[in-house]
Amino acid sequence: MLDLFGEKTLPGEILRPARVTDSMTYAALAGGKRLRPFLVIETAKLFGKEGEGVLRAAAAIECVHCYSLVHDDLPAMDNDDMRRGKPTTHKKYDEATAILAGDALLTYAFDILADEPTSADPLVRVSLVKTLARASGLGGMVGGQLLDLEAEGRFHPDGKPLQLDDKQILRLQAMKTGALLMAGVDMGAIIGGASKAEREQLGRYGRALGQAFQIADDLLDEEADAATVGKATGKDAAMGKGTLVRLWGKDAARKRLGDLVHEAEGALEGFGEKAATLREAARFVANRDR
Repeated sequence: MLDLFGEKTLPGEILRPARVTDSMTYAALAGGKRLRPFLVIETAKLFGKEGEGVLRAAAAIECVHCYSLVHDDLPAMDNDDMRRGKPTTHKKYDEATAILAGDALLTYAFDILADEPTSADPLVRVSLVKTLARASGLGGMVGGQLLDLEAEGRFHPDGKPLQLDDKQILRLQAMKTGALLMAGVDMGAIIGGASKAEREQLGRYGRALGQAFQIADDLLDEEADAATVGKATGKDAAMGKGTLVRLWGKDAARKRLGDLVHEAEGALEGFGEKAATLREAARFVANRDR
């Protein structure tokens, strides 16, 4: 089992302050679906790859995901008090500790990927680093977070939410949510040594899955209660966020959700029964209750 957040230092480190490692552990191990690391592991399995290297890549993407949640919950961002049914990291500790825990999770993800135990092949390690960096950075998740804040009217003098069309919403969500889900699939394919054609097939699966995940998330925000999902609900409408559910209506959004599941399943057709678990993941994403 990987021991990533222990206080024992690695070569090049001086000291790991206990408050940082404690808050990182709290943020990363407080529950959750673990969908992104699951996608790394199950995609790698398509090509017969398992073991420590796969687990390390999976841990790296989950570090990035958990960092994003810690920062997203901060008062300057979405200002949430609960996450996964527990106090958010800045409520459990304080804002400064939460910011540093997020910073540490983000940077440690690339430490994990760049280290030799992840893969003996340096080209594989470089490809993993590049894939995760681009999915989580300026043109991916971070950029999507900025577009989301902008859409709320955060940076406009009148403070009014922007009226986004479906193309703008899809682009925002593909960056904010979809990019990291796609990266999980692509990282598993990289470790597995997938061909260009196989990576393209899996890319279609990842895109459909990411869009389905976001529509399901938006439906939950409209319909579910906070006790079920483990965080505040109804915030999208209160903040004037543009979602496909609000733009199209619930019935049209549910229809699109079903279509996306079929798209995801169809993209895996060439992998046969080996992809059964990934197909089930698409159905889980659409039908989850939290």
